[in-house]
Amino acid sequence: MILKGSWVQIHKIVLTSTERATQLPEETKKVPLEMWTKGFLLADCDLGQTAKIETLTGRHETGTLLTVNPYYKHHYGEFVGEILTIDKMVKSLLAGDSNE
Repeated sequence: MILKGSWVQIHKIVLTSTERATQLPEETKKVPLEMWTKGFLLADCDLGQTAKIETLTGRHETGTLLTVNPYYKHHYGEFVGEILTIDKMVKSLLAGDSNE
């Protein structure tokens, strides 16, 4: 069980191949439009189940739960949760919020 508030990645089919625009190249129209999104889990969930998340920008999305603590695999290191806190603090300070 993955706990509410965990940093996760979900996957969702935005448009099936039959729903895609007709003016797209044939190779593009053959495949679905997919979305992979990262955010904070809004309720406990298991991998592979439908999950709701809130992104860093406050958007709410639903999709299949793929990964916990996702990270880029291009050798800059694994996920570091503290960086999310630092990111929010810096953005708040730059915006002039006095309550941080």
